[in-house]
Amino acid sequence: MGDRIVITGAAGFIGSHLAEALLERGDAVVAIDNLSTGDPANIAHLADRDFRFIRHDVSNYISLEGPVDAVLHWASPASPIDYLERPIPTLKVGALGTHNALGLAKAKQARFVLASTSEVYGDPLEHPQTESYWGNVNPIGPRGVYDEAKRFAEAMTTAYHRYHGIDTKIVRIFNTYGPRMRIRDGRAVPNFIAQALRGEDLTIYGDGTQTRSFCYISDLVDGILRLLRSDTNDPVNIGNPNEMTVAGIAERIIRLTGSASRIVHQPLPVDDPKVRQPDIGRARRILDWEPRVSLTEGLTKTIAFVRNALADVRQR
Repeated sequence: MGDRIVITGAAGFIGSHLAEALLERGDAVVAIDNLSTGDPANIAHLADRDFRFIRHDVSNYISLEGPVDAVLHWASPASPIDYLERPIPTLKVGALGTHNALGLAKAKQARFVLASTSEVYGDPLEHPQTESYWGNVNPIGPRGVYDEAKRFAEAMTTAYHRYHGIDTKIVRIFNTYGPRMRIRDGRAVPNFIAQALRGEDLTIYGDGTQTRSFCYISDLVDGILRLLRSDTNDPVNIGNPNEMTVAGIAERIIRLTGSASRIVHQPLPVDDPKVRQPDIGRARRILDWEPRVSLTEGLTKTIAFVRNALADVRQR
């Protein structure tokens, strides 16, 4: 018999893939989401499994009967569009939501995994980014509501480990893509794919020389599950170290979609990171993990998903 695992933010992009993977390995999943940015369609296919959904805002107290073996805290707006439109809820779920999720883990003596982010490094002065780097974050900039929410969540998680003895894990997630991403969530890959499939211009903010490192969702989930089973309590970067420019990913998507779209430029948002590349040495050593899905393979699968999603919208 498997574990009983709670996932907050389970109807989101990454949360739904985590729920699916845990069910496939024989675990029971309790999914919690207030559906502010999550989509019930992401988890509808899981209803006939050992899966329970609770609609709840984890910024409020979490009450759950029965044993829990692990709490995976994924609840949070995660795209710039979302956290710029919802700055206060973003801060609340990073602070109050993390506190409540940790409280559930403490009450159940469960393991705890925090979904942190490469955004804790801000606009980094160290490249590539190692887990020992403290970051370069503007706390009062427009992105600060997300960056500082995650940095506070890491501090809270570490405090619960040190003072309450909870077995906590922190995964610092770098740019991830794949099926179930929201087409209009403001992130580069789904934006570019949707624009290319519609024959629209691809919008790049800035000159396109800023870099990102794109990790396919199945590789990320594999890393998270390995971290869940590990003995480490230190933060671990999970991402693909193959760095490329934003213009480069746009050009790749145009080729793979066969689109005649052009690239156009708009001003770079405030505090947008100029570089982003994970050092995954710790993940390789501790988790025996590294990404395996090539960018072409991952983008091909994601393009197929977005194409179907756009077709569904047109048929409605």
